[in-house]
Amino acid sequence: MVSPAIVAQNRLPGTTSWTITHEPPTGSIQGWASTTYAAAGQSVGLYVSTTAPTFRVIAYRMGYYQGKGGRKIWESKAVPGQVQPPCPVTPGVNMVSCDNWHRSLTIRITNAFFQGDYLLKLVGSGGQQSYVLLTVWDPTSTATYLVVARSLTEEGWNTYGGYTFYQGQGPCTLGQTGSYPPCNRARIVSFDRPMQTGLGSSDFIGDEYPLVRFMEQHGLDVAYVTDITVSQHPSIVLHHKVYISLAHDELWTTTEREAVQNAVAHGVNVAFMGAAPLVRHARLQASPIGPDREEVDYRASTQDPLNGTGHTRTVTGNTFATPPTNWPPTHFIGGEYSGYVFTNAAPLPFVVYDASSWIFKGTGLGNGTQIPDVIRSDIEHVNPAAAPSDLQVLGHSPVPLTSAFTNQGQWNGVTYSDMTYYTNPQSKAGIFESGTVSWISRLTICDPSPGPCPAHDVARITGNLLRVFGQGPAGKIEPSVPNWTQVTPPGS
Repeated sequence: MVSPAIVAQNRLPGTTSWTITHEPPTGSIQGWASTTYAAAGQSVGLYVSTTAPTFRVIAYRMGYYQGKGGRKIWESKAVPGQVQPPCPVTPGVNMVSCDNWHRSLTIRITNAFFQGDYLLKLVGSGGQQSYVLLTVWDPTSTATYLVVARSLTEEGWNTYGGYTFYQGQGPCTLGQTGSYPPCNRARIVSFDRPMQTGLGSSDFIGDEYPLVRFMEQHGLDVAYVTDITVSQHPSIVLHHKVYISLAHDELWTTTEREAVQNAVAHGVNVAFMGAAPLVRHARLQASPIGPDREEVDYRASTQDPLNGTGHTRTVTGNTFATPPTNWPPTHFIGGEYSGYVFTNAAPLPFVVYDASSWIFKGTGLGNGTQIPDVIRSDIEHVNPAAAPSDLQVLGHSPVPLTSAFTNQGQWNGVTYSDMTYYTNPQSKAGIFESGTVSWISRLTICDPSPGPCPAHDVARITGNLLRVFGQGPAGKIEPSVPNWTQVTPPGS
């Protein structure tokens, strides 16, 4: 499970210069890449808009690197800057696309780009700074762990230009529904535009990077791809022992889901590290820049042009579970999306339910022990009507309804966030679900303060998970011990 190559990589000199700390009060720089992932020998186009006369690009591979977090791999020469034209909105589907921008430069991915997750830091001559995400993959990898970046969800939430799958501007398209989701939302989003949040990195630094850093710190045998990679090369999942779905991995393509479920049938373990995975489905189509650069999710089957054509598994209704797809993921995941903790509410503790489980080995935690500051944002909950028969509840954390929204069950003023585990009876593959979006972010070492810090306990639990899953089908080593029918109140 330890990779000499990853160990050697992280012994190389690291740097903290990948961080963005002091942006100038004026000026701007933003950009996007022609692909979400690339392999050695390929080229990546960068499209940049900036007020700076010139800019440069610095590629950082993200990892541990003696605690500095990144390593500088490549730097461009100075490139002339330009303010690119406004990005038009496609009527009817509210797609914002910047494919009218001119390419600023091309990066050749050489062998110096060791496979991994990269931040391409754009630095304007006036001090302007932002990021572009890129994953460098190895198509021949048979690493133990496969970490899958959530390009689909990040783009679906991307507010650049004012339209996402979840919100929009101005009058409604395709009729006024008067209900959720908002009728002026985008039906198609484009990867040909910058990420609006996280200074161009979306939520990579908070919801993906802490796990990347943790795995690289321990030299684990890890390979990196994106969900677009899996959608285009579904067989790659079978080349690894563990498929790792990151925080809030909400949007999947049909091909990705089929690939992962097929892998489970062949003994590949799956770790859903965040709540709300596999809720909504999307499909990909080409843009003028290249294949699979536009993401389609009408979220209403009656509006989708594929509705009624017989392609039921690619028609984008509100969720996978809704008609005509009728393919609920709950029995596969172990739990189901059940709501969210309000953004202005205090974080809630994770509560251990079954301390006898292997996942708590060496932690000193007992039944009912609380790990503070873990449950935030979206939560996952056991649904008794769709639970796998051998489901084991590992954590059962009460969430007061004064702090959260749910329409999936409430008991005496609370609902629950459930961490679960079960093993496939045929292939013995293990499937883990953390129950909360914020599990990965809680791996971040807390700044010195008198407040609670969950990082130590979260790291020990995560380490146990990766240790067992990395040995092959987890059911052969630690078969799940069904206990979900014993949870009280009944059904909670």
